Amino acid sequence: MIKKAKIGIWMDHSVANLIDYPGNPILTRTIECAFTHIAKEEALKRGELTMHTKEEGEQADYYKVLANIIRKYDEVLLFGPTEAKTELYNTFKDNYLFSKIRVEIKPTDKMSENQQHAFVAEYFVE
Repeated sequence: MIKKAKIGIWMDHSVANLIDYPGNPILTRTIECAFTHIAKEEALKRGELTMHTKEEGEQADYYKVLANIIRKYDEVLLFGPTEAKTELYNTFKDNYLFSKIRVEIKPTDKMSENQQHAFVAEYFVE
């Protein structure tokens, strides 16, 4: 039997915690969106349209990084408190490169790192 590569990704619009399953010990890798509060303030100084354009570009780059990571897995659990998980999914759902990857999206509240680990372990339990 071939072991499937599985990952849980807790995410919002600013940060994603990547949790490989199974992991012994369970480790969390973090990816952050480059559009921070400071970047927002700097862009706002140049105008609201500039700020929105910069935000959209940074968000697209953030989703692209996550999508490239997801391509390496067979099963993916996207979860978190915002719509970022659905927005990410919509960026790659029609791409044939992702057609064999099983993706599930689950809404959750904000969670501690330990709660995230437990959520992923419970979801992927065999």
